[in-house]
Amino acid sequence: MSLFSWLRPAGPSLPGELQQRLQRLPSAPELSECSLREQRWVVLDLETTGLNLNKDRVLSIGAVVIEDGAIDFSQQFERTLQCADLKLAPSVLIHGLGPSAIAAGSDPAQALLDFMEFVGDSPMLAFHAPFDQHMLGRALKDHLGYKLQHPFLDVADIAPLLCPQAHIRDAGLDDWIDWFKLEVFERHNASADALATAELALILFSRARQQQIHSPQNLQQRVNQWKRRQRAPSF
Repeated sequence: MSLFSWLRPAGPSLPGELQQRLQRLPSAPELSECSLREQRWVVLDLETTGLNLNKDRVLSIGAVVIEDGAIDFSQQFERTLQCADLKLAPSVLIHGLGPSAIAAGSDPAQALLDFMEFVGDSPMLAFHAPFDQHMLGRALKDHLGYKLQHPFLDVADIAPLLCPQAHIRDAGLDDWIDWFKLEVFERHNASADALATAELALILFSRARQQQIHSPQNLQQRVNQWKRRQRAPSF
């Protein structure tokens, strides 16, 4: 044993079956040069106890798949996670997940492993992706000792990049839904928000192809260039 091993927090203790499944998870590749249409995308949304990146916790995961240029309704994921010592927060008024729903939820380690098996080696899309990426990554580390390395693309960046005429760069998902006149019948639960984000993403992929952006890798490069321009000082 290393002299300083006691300084490192021990990883989560998992049953053997979960450990075996964890070891079988595929490695996350870099974004592909295949076409946007050929790429399988996992579009996710999280409901959390709040917006504090370091203290709040994931309450539910909703996800849908875009494949072959369409939403594949045969591939959907939805889990509510059990959360010990949950205190009612203002967010419950938005997502509606109260203590009884949380108590009836799935074991977090099991649910998170189920989700990563659902994801496979696909890149992920989300609206305000850095938040979802951070919260999911923290939950995976805490409950599974797993390091999230999958690529994430942020629909909140892709939309203003491809549609500058909208003039709504710092907009929320509802603003883009309204701008594109999408018919969304439910909001503010993880599955419904993931579906709305996927519908928006399909429109944006069509806009991307019109602007000669044909691959996930190319799309990420263009987003990065756009973000650098946004941060550059104007004279």
